[in-house]
Amino acid sequence: MTSLLEVNGLTTHFTTRDGIVKAVDGVSFRLDSGKTLAVVGESGSGKSVTALSIMRLVQEPQGKTVAGEVLFKGTDVLKMNEREVRDLRGDRVAMIFQDPMTSLNPVFKVGRQIGESLMLHKGMSRKQSFERAVELLDMVGIPHPRERAGDYPHQFSGGMRQRAMIAMALACDPDILIADEPTTALDVTIQAQILELMMEIQERTGTAIIMITHDLGVVADMADDVMVMYAGKQVEYGSADEVFYRPRHPYTWGLLDSLPRHDIDEKGALQPITGQPPSLIDVPSGCSFHPRCRYAQPVCSAEVPPLAEVSDRHCAACLFAADPEFVRGAPLPVAAGEGGAR
Repeated sequence: MTSLLEVNGLTTHFTTRDGIVKAVDGVSFRLDSGKTLAVVGESGSGKSVTALSIMRLVQEPQGKTVAGEVLFKGTDVLKMNEREVRDLRGDRVAMIFQDPMTSLNPVFKVGRQIGESLMLHKGMSRKQSFERAVELLDMVGIPHPRERAGDYPHQFSGGMRQRAMIAMALACDPDILIADEPTTALDVTIQAQILELMMEIQERTGTAIIMITHDLGVVADMADDVMVMYAGKQVEYGSADEVFYRPRHPYTWGLLDSLPRHDIDEKGALQPITGQPPSLIDVPSGCSFHPRCRYAQPVCSAEVPPLAEVSDRHCAACLFAADPEFVRGAPLPVAAGEGGAR
């Protein structure tokens, strides 16, 4: 059966004075209707560029998708003409951008901005689109939606602006909703409300969701599948249960160990990943994570690990992922200081 969205070998580069930035390097995944895929990784790992590439929003000529395919219901988005892409965006595939304050136009009222896509894609009149905007604001939990539809973005709080962005994205009942860090800069209570809202909307409409975040904890309860990215590549991909409870890549272990825990002693609870993400212009040889990996062996700097299948619906790009003795939290040998892991 054909997936709603199938991405194969997606590769996007940016040309700069210093060299070629390999922002996305050979990413592949599938997404079915009513399912949620979480794309996780540190800042600069290629998550947002992956989303922009799917939407054909990478600015050329500096940026360009140089390889791969993005199949939406079997049709390659990368081969569509401009008119076909415009018809797709906002209608069948919609995106909630990372910063709602800069994504909303400050000189237009919120109701008008939500209704714009309805006039463009659904042929509604201005009055019809406004009434639908009021319904959408009510659906996402904005109090007094008719009055608030006549307000400007600066009159909304951060959480309300994020809800307005969700309403805008859902206006045309899209098949896929891409949420790029939708809870960034929101307090914990509002984060929970936004995530709960997205799950309620998905249950009601059957929309598939791609949730982009740097925090595995944010998506623990809502993701069906998880893709972990590092330095433009996917380093682990599988069902949420597999990735959360049986992770097989040291980078995923690091992300999980960096989460605050309430079930263990506070002393030494957090174990941050040492070092910094690499430059995407000069990615380390071999496994790109090896300079920061506490389990790295000499072979890791020489050999690029393939995305190998660990079990059904679970794969990891680590040379030792299939080794049953290579376990998260295992003690390091005496030779670890010399770069040996086991």
